[in-house]
Amino acid sequence: MSSEGGDRELQTAKEQHVNWLVNKTGITHSQARELIDLLGIGSLPSLVREALLLLKK
Repeated sequence: MSSEGGDRELQTAKEQHVNWLVNKTGITHSQARELIDLLGIGSLPSLVREALLLLKK
């Protein structure tokens, strides 16, 4: 697999997580992307917790 193909798969996986987080919490796509960039996708409960904190602001 080329590096370009791996990058594309990683981007697709990230977008799936972005969409999941938006649907689960109601934050914006931009906010979801930023949270995933900061926290990664290793801890989904942490992402949800932080997303819900953003909504309270």
